[in-house]
Amino acid sequence: MIDQPLRPPLNKPVTLKDYDPDYTGGVTKDAARQELDKLQVEIALRQEMLYAQGKFALLIVLQGMDTSGKDGTVKKVFEEVNPLGVRVASFKTPTPLELSHDFLWRIHQQTPPKGYIGIFNRSHYEDVLIVRVENLVPQAVWEQRYEQINQFEAMLSANGTRILKFFLHISKAEQKKRLQERLDDPEKHWKFSLGDLPVRAKWDEYMRAYEAVLTRCNTEAAPWHIIPANYKWYRDLVISRTIVNVMKELPLAFPPPEHDLSNVVIPD
Repeated sequence: MIDQPLRPPLNKPVTLKDYDPDYTGGVTKDAARQELDKLQVEIALRQEMLYAQGKFALLIVLQGMDTSGKDGTVKKVFEEVNPLGVRVASFKTPTPLELSHDFLWRIHQQTPPKGYIGIFNRSHYEDVLIVRVENLVPQAVWEQRYEQINQFEAMLSANGTRILKFFLHISKAEQKKRLQERLDDPEKHWKFSLGDLPVRAKWDEYMRAYEAVLTRCNTEAAPWHIIPANYKWYRDLVISRTIVNVMKELPLAFPPPEHDLSNVVIPD
């Protein structure tokens, strides 16, 4: 089996047909679950160090078509993490107040402070995805946003925020299967939205928009990762591996106590 890279090359056009959403790298489901258990514990430990030290922040951006598993990723990957150290932001249709500012204004307010992990369930990339496909603003407006996003992310990175961006890559057939499961199960009807269908009808247009994002906003400071997401267990595994590897690169450590504790006696 030929290895499929997670990170697309910098400064080269990305074609999503080159990335197989069914890819699992030869890993079995059982092996993936065993490794994931260990990775979850590792993420929890390093999140505690991140919080205690308070010098860095980690921003995780999750993008993907409907049913690609953004919610499931948050739930599974961070299962063992102290919820007090994680902040999840989900960006919906902008409010009138948000629209009265630049498109990154509402995003910047949700970036994680030092010591925290921030997770964007959808993100500022909607402003070059749905905005582009649905013609919500003129092309002259969204075209300049790619570089504005790069500058914004570079600024965050320069100020101590590590950025990891994950595109959850599922096939159109897998999306149909997941939508049908929601339709067939009364307990999942709340997750089914009729609004998903017009978006699905523009699948090819969205893929081209994602290819532009993965090409033009893939930087050393804020790299994209194309996650094969047809198999949820493999999706969770490779995202967890990537997070652990990046957190290991950070010089995290529990800070020393403010005072000498060697002679402290706890009174009865």
